[in-house]
Amino acid sequence: MLRIGKLTPADRPRWETLFRDYNDFCERTLSPQLYDRAWDEFREDVRMHALGAKLDGELVGIAHFLIHSSTTALDVCHLQDLFTTPQARGKGAGRALIEAVTEWADARDCSQVYWSTRQTNTEARRLYDKVAVNRGFILYQINL
Repeated sequence: MLRIGKLTPADRPRWETLFRDYNDFCERTLSPQLYDRAWDEFREDVRMHALGAKLDGELVGIAHFLIHSSTTALDVCHLQDLFTTPQARGKGAGRALIEAVTEWADARDCSQVYWSTRQTNTEARRLYDKVAVNRGFILYQINL
């Protein structure tokens, strides 16, 4: 059975494993302090938020998201990180996490949920193309 919900203190070790796997996939390395900071923010549930997907009681997916203002619409929800274990893919965890974030954002009067992914992330894009509109934007970034 698949369940989506807030992360609990007992989820911390498994969450960190999933988040590390996600960052490995994204080809980035985070300091231990950034894992601690993210977890603390999720526990406060004020600026940054997180949901987990549990399949038969095991945490198999995570979604991290936040609200920010927009110059052209009501507040928007940015789905910053979405990751499921390879074993959970194709079992509805990613879709359920996106739906839960969308419901959460709608309840807070956000005008949209958006995210980005690599063009080469074809496995995830198969799902994303079913649940959202690709508006053709390209993401640019300046690291500071």
